[in-house]
Amino acid sequence: MQLYCNSLTQYTRLKTLEVKIGDLLLGNFHPVRVQTMTTTDTMDTLATVEQSIRCIEAGAELVRITAPSKKEAENLLPIKNELRKRGYQTPLIADIHFTPNAAEIAARIVEKVRVNPGNYVDKKKFEFIEYTDADYQEEIDRIRTRFTPLVKICKEYGTAMRIGTNHGSLSDRIMSRYGDTPMGMVESAMEFLRVARDESYHNIILSMKSSNPQVMVQAYRLLIRNMEDEFGICYPLHLGVTEAGDGEDGRIKSAIGIGTLLEDGIGDTIRVSLTEDPEFEIPVCKDLVKRYEGRNGVGPQPPAGLLSSAGSLPSERPDPSTGSGVSSGEAAPAIPPIEKVPYSPFDYRRRKSVAVSTIGDHHVPVVVADFRKAAAIGHEDLATIGYSYDPASDKWNIGDAAADYLYTGNKTIDFELPGTLKVICDHKTWLQRPDKQKYWPLYQGKEYLQPGEHSTLLNFVSVDTAGEGTEELLQKIRQDNTVVLCLWSSHPNAMPSVRRFIMELMNRNIDCPLILAVDSADSSIDEQLIHFSTEAGALFLDGMGDGIWLMNDPDKLVNARVSGRTYLPAKNNHQFINNTSFSILQATRTRISKTEYISCPSCGRTLFDLQETTGRIRSITHHLKGVKIAIMGCIVNGPGEMADADFGYVGSGPGKITLYRGKEVVKRGVDSAIAVEELINLLKESDAWIDPPFVAIR
Repeated sequence: MQLYCNSLTQYTRLKTLEVKIGDLLLGNFHPVRVQTMTTTDTMDTLATVEQSIRCIEAGAELVRITAPSKKEAENLLPIKNELRKRGYQTPLIADIHFTPNAAEIAARIVEKVRVNPGNYVDKKKFEFIEYTDADYQEEIDRIRTRFTPLVKICKEYGTAMRIGTNHGSLSDRIMSRYGDTPMGMVESAMEFLRVARDESYHNIILSMKSSNPQVMVQAYRLLIRNMEDEFGICYPLHLGVTEAGDGEDGRIKSAIGIGTLLEDGIGDTIRVSLTEDPEFEIPVCKDLVKRYEGRNGVGPQPPAGLLSSAGSLPSERPDPSTGSGVSSGEAAPAIPPIEKVPYSPFDYRRRKSVAVSTIGDHHVPVVVADFRKAAAIGHEDLATIGYSYDPASDKWNIGDAAADYLYTGNKTIDFELPGTLKVICDHKTWLQRPDKQKYWPLYQGKEYLQPGEHSTLLNFVSVDTAGEGTEELLQKIRQDNTVVLCLWSSHPNAMPSVRRFIMELMNRNIDCPLILAVDSADSSIDEQLIHFSTEAGALFLDGMGDGIWLMNDPDKLVNARVSGRTYLPAKNNHQFINNTSFSILQATRTRISKTEYISCPSCGRTLFDLQETTGRIRSITHHLKGVKIAIMGCIVNGPGEMADADFGYVGSGPGKITLYRGKEVVKRGVDSAIAVEELINLLKESDAWIDPPFVAIR
């Protein structure tokens, strides 16, 4: 199978063309550039300048400013002049939707323009149109006529361009021929790219953004393959998950989409789209990018074949930042190449596995809560993983985000557990337990081969995918329908190490369930969110996990700074890990446990206080499990960008909101003072509302 990157096992950057944006060079192995977008009114010159400076001083290497009409495009000149007067030379980008004449003005002023092929020439009315090949070619000719003037201006002025496809704003023409698919996203960009190439203009960056990380990742992979097939080269790529939201969920969704591609050496510039002030996007970008600095060095190639070992669980191994048996500063061993890729990276299909108890096969991925470091475990501790105990009734209340398994290490629990919670403990501890239907053993790799008592129903086996030689173990597992493998890697590049191991299992038709274990030694919450999301999320996006097991050292964790405040996403570390586990599964669409919010990051087009409104809607709808609500600042990010949302809350004018059910407009011109209440009424009318537990609606 033709791939989309240089290697699935050895990290190398994808070679792309070099693009010049002002004095900044991008692509062709230059550092991955970080950028953001202002949220001020572009006509407010001073506010836009001041916010741009805050972003630049936070580390932004490019700053994007919306230019929805000619007047905003013209006002980019005084903004640029004031920034240059104050000594800031950072390239500026004009963000264009719908308005070619604004793009043509902006291209003469700023260093880069962004156009959306879904609405630069085409319009979106959600209509299906039957095209003959001749009719379709007429539409392409129309694009060429309208788009070529901008290309010529960019070429004359040395202005760079981003052709930025968004999943939710594909035109009716593209939707009619290709459907709502990653391939439709790719072809939407390729049509514009062909026009630019015909004019010998190559100062181009491309993006394939979606609020769904799975769609986004597949689209980028397809784009790379198509560019290589058609042109023999690849243009630089701007990575981002659009409308990711805010807080913990926004960071997780962004890290899954962007990090999955960065893991394979893909990406030349990134933007994390959070519903927060833009300067707070930059630290998240930096945390993502720094994971891949200096990754090219590897040591001697080990023998080909399946890598595994009888390694212990991650928290009992050497510091993961140095790898297993690899001293700091020493090159890590290379991960052997894989001869056969047994899955399609362009289409989601969950890896086939047998069911062991409620793990694998058709079951949703399970969540393991790690309590090995707890001094003791009481009723109140289980509240942090979704189980609250009522002493008066002697009953447990179980939340939607309740862990399925509890790992206790060598400890046991001296009270009756809720019926849905099972315990994993070390094998030696399990042997001492009389209630072997509630406790299940964990073996450290080859320990499973030793004679002695095993469970007849369920056995967990921990394997370090970067270790060596467990052929005998795998042969036994092949014949044992009680084993669940818990995979982790001591290799510094852990995700490709685990991925290679899983591909080898698939090639050998070993179909036991797999729990993905990720251990983070990062010192901040943001870094840990990125670490967990990238390494576990990348594998879930390719259908490779039946469970998730996150671990960290809470003693090394310090508070992160988000939106100018100290950010603690949970009351304690166990709650943080449990929330993160369920959020990763939610973002990869593999297990839905809560409401999903598709929220744009705000910009100068936004028609209401997006952060305040998002917070308010979240506070009264967060209990609606599985419902997807889009909160969009303006019509540009409206019905199109909402993609697959169930309900939409979209700014349609100053102080006015339009409400959507799917892609259908239900109410127009709703006063923003009552729009949230009207959204709740719409949810009730659509039978999507349930009263929240314990909380009165105000």
